[in-house]
Amino acid sequence: MLFFKNDYGQGCIPEILTLLEQANHESFNGYGQDRYCEAAAELIQSKMPDTEVDVHFITGGTLTNQTIIRHVLRPFEAVLAADTGHIATHETGAIEACGHKVITVPNNAGKISAASIRKVFNAHMIQYEHMVYPKMVYISNATELGTVYTRKELEEIRSVCNELNLYLMMDGARLGPALMSGIDYTLNDIAKWCDVFYIGGTKNGALGAEAVCIANTMLKSYFRFVMKQNGAMLAKGWLLGLQFIGLFEHDEFYKIAKRENELARTIQEEAIKLGYPLFMKSETNLVFLVVNPKEFEYLKSRVDFEIWDYWNDDIVIRFVTSFHTTMEEVEYLGVYLKEAKEID
Repeated sequence: MLFFKNDYGQGCIPEILTLLEQANHESFNGYGQDRYCEAAAELIQSKMPDTEVDVHFITGGTLTNQTIIRHVLRPFEAVLAADTGHIATHETGAIEACGHKVITVPNNAGKISAASIRKVFNAHMIQYEHMVYPKMVYISNATELGTVYTRKELEEIRSVCNELNLYLMMDGARLGPALMSGIDYTLNDIAKWCDVFYIGGTKNGALGAEAVCIANTMLKSYFRFVMKQNGAMLAKGWLLGLQFIGLFEHDEFYKIAKRENELARTIQEEAIKLGYPLFMKSETNLVFLVVNPKEFEYLKSRVDFEIWDYWNDDIVIRFVTSFHTTMEEVEYLGVYLKEAKEID
């Protein structure tokens, strides 16, 4: 059975395992106040020389999103997100559970625009204190559909956030593939545009770790208090910092993402040649195909993948490449896709 279900279903890159073996014979301070977390934060800061950020490490995406939003917003404030955004669709109401409404904005290829943000904000100003107050814009990069924001789109979103006095948060669970998709910006630019964002390790070769980067000085105080109260402060915090040393010390973070994208592009191009419709043309390590019921039945007995959606009588399936994916597996998948197309 080929595994293309997700990018977090395997262990981690060898560099992290080596560090874990070394650390297993050492002793550390707890709660992220250790030399590994300090060194990892310095490595991450070095990628953003123009902006001084506070770096904190948390174990997973949903907990990271909830902790950031809970820290930033006041009780009556809300967050705007694409209707396909992770906080709106895949977090079991985690944001609402801590008292903050998620205001969904219609997506365009998984993204939201400055114009759509302004429209939703203005609609909430009509009733003013009789509605929640939109105070934060949440975007995913790469998006849940594998698309990536352009420099122009991000600059426009930053501009409207400045105009309307909104915070901008970027969910970077798949930031590695986004940065290696051929765009013309870096972490250094993202730190200038976003008030807060996080760098995803869990879906890019780590065992399970996200690095929160707080750029807005006004949001830096007391974040660790919220982490602790929210169950986001790991006693063995060194386990998280260590993983980001493995990812950034020799730029494995970027190398992994580049290779994931290349393998996904190979799958997508082969699928197009074979005549499979794309649900969405992806720029990163996610591939969305539309298959008929016979193709679906053939593939599901040979490949582990996610059902993403239904399209009339057809099924939208998602393939994901990871640090663990090999070219041989991609080639076998191509064979299975061809055989599925040949079913009478």
